Amino acid sequence: MNQPLIDKVALVTGGSRGIGAAIAKRLAQEGAVVAFTYTSSSQKAEDLAQAIQATGGQALAIRADSADVEAVKNAIAQTVKTFGRLDILVNNAGVAALAPIDQFSLDEFDRLIAVNIKGVFVATQEALRHMGKGGRIIMIGSINSDVVPFVGGSVYALTKGAIASFTRGLARDLGERGITVNNIQPGPIDTDMNPADGAFAEQLKKAIAIGRYGQADEIADMVAYLASPGAAFVTGASLKIDGGITA
Repeated sequence: MNQPLIDKVALVTGGSRGIGAAIAKRLAQEGAVVAFTYTSSSQKAEDLAQAIQATGGQALAIRADSADVEAVKNAIAQTVKTFGRLDILVNNAGVAALAPIDQFSLDEFDRLIAVNIKGVFVATQEALRHMGKGGRIIMIGSINSDVVPFVGGSVYALTKGAIASFTRGLARDLGERGITVNNIQPGPIDTDMNPADGAFAEQLKKAIAIGRYGQADEIADMVAYLASPGAAFVTGASLKIDGGITA
């Protein structure tokens, strides 16, 4: 079995469920040792770690709220202490809140900034202290950095737009070090937070060129590619996986 990520160590933030869990499983299938963080889904985190181990992989679940700077730093340190290195960082953890801008609370604003921007910055900065040539930083952004086809998404879009810009700047900063940085921008993906049979799903499907929600495994496929040696010439890119909703 071809495993292009054999001997690599990956950390996936927000990895216990949904897209994050699919990414963790796929990276393990590709041969990587995988650590992942979670906030509250302890049973799902344990189930995921056991599932990876049952197929011969290695996994480490770390409780860490991405809004907590020290917890994020500790997750990086624990990964390196346990596995000896860090080659791949997937900044997947994120939160969403929707409301008209004149009704958007400062508490909600601060939470989105803390997780979606500050948490990404801290995890990236800490990871880079251990990452060498061939390293990979992969962001999970959103098509909402480019298009917001609903009311109330302005602050969420702000945070994901920041990630797209951060990706481009980091690609320049890290190019000479041989580290690539890329941003995956999912469209509607069938998860617990955004189910394909949810209240607005049928209306949203009409805007998707191929007429269906995406699957978490389809995002994981792109992560696996960007983490692989074959993607060494891809950096600074924001790659849409959206079924053509932005076409």
